[in-house]
Amino acid sequence: MATKGDQTILVTGANSFIAGHIVAQALAKGYKVSGTVRSEEAANKVRKAFDKYQSQLRISIVADIKKPELYESAFASASAPVTAVIHTASPFTFAIKDNETDLLKPAIEGSTAILKAVKQYGGSVRHVVSTSSFAGVADLTQGLRPGYTYTDKDWAPFTYEFAKDADIVPAYGASKALAEKAMWEFVEKEQVAFTLTTINPPWVFGPHQGGPPPLANLNVSTGMLWRLVDSPEVPPPDFLSCADVRDVAAAHIAAIEKADAAGKRFLIGSKFTYQDAVDIARETIVSLRDRLPKGTPGAGKELETYTLDKTQVEGLLGRALTPVATTITDTLTQLLEAK
Repeated sequence: MATKGDQTILVTGANSFIAGHIVAQALAKGYKVSGTVRSEEAANKVRKAFDKYQSQLRISIVADIKKPELYESAFASASAPVTAVIHTASPFTFAIKDNETDLLKPAIEGSTAILKAVKQYGGSVRHVVSTSSFAGVADLTQGLRPGYTYTDKDWAPFTYEFAKDADIVPAYGASKALAEKAMWEFVEKEQVAFTLTTINPPWVFGPHQGGPPPLANLNVSTGMLWRLVDSPEVPPPDFLSCADVRDVAAAHIAAIEKADAAGKRFLIGSKFTYQDAVDIARETIVSLRDRLPKGTPGAGKELETYTLDKTQVEGLLGRALTPVATTITDTLTQLLEAK
């Protein structure tokens, strides 16, 4: 039986928030990692962040994730056979000018491109795990949906035609649902030699791997949390759930290691509102008490809303998810150290 040191995990978008934790956890477990990023600048940052793992880490440039042929070097440069792929690279920004060209096509074509690359260059690959999103699961037209539990059987109902001209939030949900569906269809139709698993988190919070990021360059989810600081009011609820980035990363790796994860979608997240976040932070971070809006303490806990079925992912991890209070506290504590 091959040891972890004899196997390489290819991680796309290796410089991203979630992928940074995936790479860190994989390297710490002894795996070799072949990461892809879109620029040499990003590659150098990843190499520097994981300097002590030089012998285990290779970084390749994939400037356009829609082109399967650009992944060839990521497979070829690996020092041990690539046995699994974790695909995290996808557009995640609300600065979209055209839904179709900036969001829908990159998400869908990027998701199928990695599968085409695996089929062509990854002869040793047995598992592909893709970072999808709860946005591709939730029916946002239903609002709070009190008493409803979303499961792996749910899909966002938005079509491609609708999403082309929709507001950014449903358009993003459509991009994630359509991209994920395209991956499942590819695996079924192409009769590939590898399995597919998807991880579907909502807002993802938590400390950044390697230290605090510059406040002027926060990723979308972290920025949504940091905007609470010095805000005059508590924003209204939006996604209504969040996951800890460390749990999300661990779920990706567990999906590779556990055979019964093949062919499944895993929802991961717990109930969350911005009121919850300020209530938690005002209690746990003394230095922030005067910089956070008070809102209506306790209103988040009292709000009746939908929930996520997390029994599958907790079974995958073999433990309960990280408490939201821990996630919020760790995130904001680290950001207070940023510049």
